[in-house]
Amino acid sequence: MHGKCHCGNISFSLAWEPDPTEIPTRACTCSFCIKHGGVWTSNPSGALKVVVKDPSLVSRYAFGTRTAEFHTCARCGIVPVVTSRIDGHLYAVVSVNAFEGIDQSLLRRASASFDGEGKESRLARRKRNWIANVEYIAADKQA
Repeated sequence: MHGKCHCGNISFSLAWEPDPTEIPTRACTCSFCIKHGGVWTSNPSGALKVVVKDPSLVSRYAFGTRTAEFHTCARCGIVPVVTSRIDGHLYAVVSVNAFEGIDQSLLRRASASFDGEGKESRLARRKRNWIANVEYIAADKQA
């Protein structure tokens, strides 16, 4: 599966084995996700590769518990990836709105509220549910 921000500065490929018959999604109800229409998915056994063409055009926004970073393209304003560093390990979710060429009938949308969730339980949930195999590189670092 592939996705990117609108201008293509931030792109990703997500290996989801086997090919999914459905993709569970979470429409987060936090104030940030509501304002930009954030709908996320992850596969804990998947592998994510994120490529950034121009790192100077990526803003990382954290709020609330400051345990997750929303990677926002400063050129087009899209947030295709969110990461969380837990115990020195990088975890991620991707925006289903950034997918390209995905059959929309595969998406199983559900609302998700994490209000009242403590920091430790939030990090434990991410360790269980977010993508654990994440490679995040700047295009100028590619071989």
